[in-house]
Amino acid sequence: MSAHTLRPGAEAIAEKGWLTAHKWLLLRRASQIGILLLFLVGPWFGLWIVKGNLNYSYTLDVLPLTDPYLLVQMLAAGQTPENLAWIGAAIVVAFYLLAGGRSYCSWVCPVNLLTDAANWLRARLGLKGSAHIGRAARYWILAMTLIVAAVTGTIAWEMLNPVSMLHRGLLFGMGLAWAVVLAVFLFDLFVMRQGWCGHLCPVGAFYSLIGKLSVLRVRLPAREACNDCMDCFAVCPEQQVIRPALKAINGAPPLILEANCTNCGRCIDVCSKNVFSFGTRFGAAVPTVAGAVSPALK
Repeated sequence: MSAHTLRPGAEAIAEKGWLTAHKWLLLRRASQIGILLLFLVGPWFGLWIVKGNLNYSYTLDVLPLTDPYLLVQMLAAGQTPENLAWIGAAIVVAFYLLAGGRSYCSWVCPVNLLTDAANWLRARLGLKGSAHIGRAARYWILAMTLIVAAVTGTIAWEMLNPVSMLHRGLLFGMGLAWAVVLAVFLFDLFVMRQGWCGHLCPVGAFYSLIGKLSVLRVRLPAREACNDCMDCFAVCPEQQVIRPALKAINGAPPLILEANCTNCGRCIDVCSKNVFSFGTRFGAAVPTVAGAVSPALK
């Protein structure tokens, strides 16, 4: 059977084994589910390791963590955050300047579990059609949430934010949250591949701005070994970030610097040639002979 007729990652599984070819995916799922459970074991079982939610939390009564996007909305609304909120936001920003802003989307956000499930099912059902919404739309939506906050004097977006609604629903009963979460799932399944996370979500847009200068990056130490199987492209939630680094477009180094890379590690998992790995943004040399651009990636 031709490699191009196999599901993405089939060659990697054959070469590296199933566990290695799913290592970063499994670690991501453990992180997402584990973080969610840390918030839930308190109200569900009385074990208060973490108090609060992804907007603001207090861990072990010592560590404050604040969503900096929430803080910006509060400021736009004319509200005055408490000192702990500022400290918590500074800690979060410092972390994502190291780990990559959109790492929040792939390693923390519980809605990503649903959108990934929709994308998986979409591929299994062979659904090909897709609406066209530019990826820049999320930045316009981000701007609108801040304008609405300024006009209304409230953090209005958090009433509709699927992440906030899912968290509140798990704690206090889903109610309307079911409709919002289901709408996101169905949108990604039937209307647009990676539609919510990749094109509309203002939370991801905000974290991409934080991560522009982040230290942790996906490197391509063996990009000359690429056999154009396209598996990395097929599994990447932000496909536009791969091509410049993989094909040395305009002399790009073997390093993904695009702010919307989510550092999900799926390209590392599915590559049978071990082209990709995690590393830092520093010291990536530009090869003297750049690879030719594959027609499939144009």
